[in-house]
Amino acid sequence: MSYQWVTLSGYLNDFVRAAWLTLQVTLLAFVVAMLLGLLAALASTSRVAVLRAISSCYIEVIRNTPVLLQIFIVFFGLPSMGITLDAYTAGVIALGVNVGAYLAEVFRAGIQSVPRGQLEAASILGLERSQIFIEVVMPQAARAVYPAIVNNLIQLLLGTSLLSAIALPELTGMATVINARTLLYIQTFTITLIAYLVLSNFLSWVAGMIGARLFHPPLVLAKRARRPLIIRRRVSPGTGE
Repeated sequence: MSYQWVTLSGYLNDFVRAAWLTLQVTLLAFVVAMLLGLLAALASTSRVAVLRAISSCYIEVIRNTPVLLQIFIVFFGLPSMGITLDAYTAGVIALGVNVGAYLAEVFRAGIQSVPRGQLEAASILGLERSQIFIEVVMPQAARAVYPAIVNNLIQLLLGTSLLSAIALPELTGMATVINARTLLYIQTFTITLIAYLVLSNFLSWVAGMIGARLFHPPLVLAKRARRPLIIRRRVSPGTGE
């Protein structure tokens, strides 16, 4: 059976290009998701009823409908409205909008986790609302929600496999093409599975390194966790470590 693996070695460059495309889509869609999630979270905690209603509608619709259907609407549905997008752009937008709804709830929970007494104290000190949000709320909320944000990033990476349905040559899409050419089912999809495993662990490792340096006490990855999980490192009394 070694000749089968030798046959697939000729497609190594295709797998590498597909993995790079998968990583690009993941990061771009994550940026979109972060922006939408933060805006929706701020709207959901706003005093303006219209903003709260819009945010609630967005979150409920996106979280309670299939992501594959959302991808189809962006890629196949928007052209009927005169908006034509290529598979790459449609994939980034669809996944960004989808994950943004989940991040909105994560951000909202983080914002509401800040004790109200701190907000009142900051207000008494004369800080404006924007200063309170940036200097008081954001630092604490970011630490609280960072593990959930990383988990959503990993899920977004795995969700890019759905973009093969709109013929985007990411990892799953490329694997489908290579499998059709070679008919080496086990070998082709095993390589694809390993590629996803490598990418997800790479992103988890990078996020862990960032968390360990961004927060004090630092956040680090749990080494024995089955899924990418970030935990707090215990601080020994009387030490700075």
